[in-house]
Amino acid sequence: MSLRLTDITLTYPDGDGRLTALDRVTLDVPRGTVTAVIGPSGSGKSSLLAVAATLITPDSGTVTVDGADTTGMSRGDLAGLRRHRIGVVFQQPNLLPALTAAEQLQVMAHIDGRRPRAARGRALDLLGAVGMADRADRRPHQLSGGQRQRVNIARALMNDPGVLLVDEPTSALDHERGAAVIGLITRLTRERGTATVLVTHDHAHLAVADRVTEVHDGRLTPPAPAG
Repeated sequence: MSLRLTDITLTYPDGDGRLTALDRVTLDVPRGTVTAVIGPSGSGKSSLLAVAATLITPDSGTVTVDGADTTGMSRGDLAGLRRHRIGVVFQQPNLLPALTAAEQLQVMAHIDGRRPRAARGRALDLLGAVGMADRADRRPHQLSGGQRQRVNIARALMNDPGVLLVDEPTSALDHERGAAVIGLITRLTRERGTATVLVTHDHAHLAVADRVTEVHDGRLTPPAPAG
């Protein structure tokens, strides 16, 4: 298992008490598979992703990424884990306006201390994998919404993560472009062996997932095969 959440409970302050965002959640995501997570607004989907990304420390339970138990890790160690083992595809691409598509990816490698020439080569390979090789030198304002999201996906894969966390990637896209992006994420999951968690509101995309689980009031239903 490349990603395992075990008995996760997460609460937030709420007046004089605590609001439970996640209630004893357990989830295993094997390598090379997509687990889709659905649920109404406020059900705990975003909290689940934040815990899986080690951005929030739960009240109790364990998060294991590629065999590494994150319990008790320092902030520096967690930051390093995210750089090397976790890729996040945000709902909005949030690309840097002044940078080309290739440079968006190269920045990730620069943060990780990689050599510029090697980083450029990997960036171009990944842009080719997402169908953006001919737009490597375009800036965000020269790309469509679907193309920007493709760059966003490639950027998340730049440091070859074992875990890929995807947050509503089609929310700003029409159905055709959204289906293409979901298909791309699924293909790359298989090819690169990532353990992928896909949060989506669109049930039309669930058929491509290996398993589907639903969040309600912070509780997770047991994952079931899609379809």
